[in-house]
Amino acid sequence: MIHIGLTGWGDHPSLYNEKTAANKKLLDYSQHFPIVELDSTFYAIQSEKMMRKWTDETPADFQFIVKAYQGITGHQRGKIPYDSEEEMFSLFKLSMSAFVEAGKLAMVLVQFPPWFDCQKENVERIRFVHEQLQPLPIAVEFRHQSWYSPAYREKTLEFLRGLNIIHGVCDEPQVGDGSVPLVPVATDSKVLLRLHGRNYNGWVNTTGDSKAWRKVRYLYDYNEAELEGLRKVVQTLEQQAQDVYIIFNNNSGQHAAKNAKQFANLFNIEYGQPLTKQLDLFEEDH
Repeated sequence: MIHIGLTGWGDHPSLYNEKTAANKKLLDYSQHFPIVELDSTFYAIQSEKMMRKWTDETPADFQFIVKAYQGITGHQRGKIPYDSEEEMFSLFKLSMSAFVEAGKLAMVLVQFPPWFDCQKENVERIRFVHEQLQPLPIAVEFRHQSWYSPAYREKTLEFLRGLNIIHGVCDEPQVGDGSVPLVPVATDSKVLLRLHGRNYNGWVNTTGDSKAWRKVRYLYDYNEAELEGLRKVVQTLEQQAQDVYIIFNNNSGQHAAKNAKQFANLFNIEYGQPLTKQLDLFEEDH
């Protein structure tokens, strides 16, 4: 089965009525797409109360792809605001309990940083993270090209397969070691395809301003030919996995929702319609 969604739900104005309150956007989003990538969990471990709120606000068959906390992935380079890694993992897993109980956790996305290259120490780190997060389903996304070098590509995929780790397949600009090629291989009954856009010039930060850079890094609008090429990639993944999860992350220019709807149409998948006109029917005339 194909599941299509976006990164986050708050920054896609085309999906909402102009009067939609911020605390109602998740509900509105869930009328358009069956999955969402939850990124706030990367910056801070969310409270169980907040996770339960999001669980209650979504339909029974809605699913979350939860981005692992940055202390887990090593983005903080070992500096974590907890007494121990054991405490960090315990709190993160506790925060997942509402999603797990409701059957709404598609997977935990463990996205390693660009400097996390293919070496023995990092292979062992993946084993450790996998062990600590059990029994949660986890996906791994690499950001360093070495994992897919001719010497290591098959070993990398076999390693993920042996641990029943979901392969995070990426579409992104090819700009050297800090990017990975599109490798359409599933290593589990689920596979994750994240579409970051192809903004070659914006992918690498040459300004030194991280905030400005992040605003343009994912500035990309997939054209019809590119979406058709990605459709073939998904068809390849469908032959290997039961469930293909697709996340559009190209939203610096708010193209993600449009592209996701276009992509769904290529598979004759019809998700919900925009709510604006429906809600306007019940507005009072003034």
